[in-house]
Amino acid sequence: MSGFEAFGGAASNPSGDVVERLAVSGHPGVELSTVVLPVAFGAAGERLRAVVDEVQPDVVIALGLAEGRSGITPERVAINLDDARVPDNDGAQPTDERIELHGPDGRFTTLPVKAIVDALQRADLPASVSLSAGTYVCNHVFYVLQRLSEQRKLQRRPMRSGFVHVPATPELAEGRIGMPSLSLDELERGIRIIIDTVVATPVDKRIRGGAIH
Repeated sequence: MSGFEAFGGAASNPSGDVVERLAVSGHPGVELSTVVLPVAFGAAGERLRAVVDEVQPDVVIALGLAEGRSGITPERVAINLDDARVPDNDGAQPTDERIELHGPDGRFTTLPVKAIVDALQRADLPASVSLSAGTYVCNHVFYVLQRLSEQRKLQRRPMRSGFVHVPATPELAEGRIGMPSLSLDELERGIRIIIDTVVATPVDKRIRGGAIH
């Protein structure tokens, strides 16, 4: 499982904070490895690739922060595009650049995103399937991760993988009128539900979860 370090002048990043909690406490029935990635286009993908090569996981759940979203949102597709509105933590700010020159325009998650949303909602946590991971470092890592999943499949070492965005915590939302948030305890509970759902659901549920716009 991966999360991100703080960026944009913030003191923390809930995605990385949750991962660090799980690194300490673990999760019942699961051999859990964690990494907190840099918010940097080049370094994040390389770091994730190195950890996947070292650990050889069966499942990778990558987490990132989406301020402004009101719930936990598993992503369905990563697109082959870096387009940064603000510089990353290394000062890079790619504009309209392909992540992989000859790669497909999009790569889909192999996590059961609809089952995940259903489980979160049943646990009274706000959640929905997202059809856009943006064009910043989160999407970059998601796209790279799904490439690694494709490679593992060709090597007959299947690895399910995908990306989940989490909303701001109350601490990050403080002073920002109208910004929704979930506490770190709620986010941890949600991520644990996601882990259990992924383990128990090899094939996603066929339930409505699309979007009109």
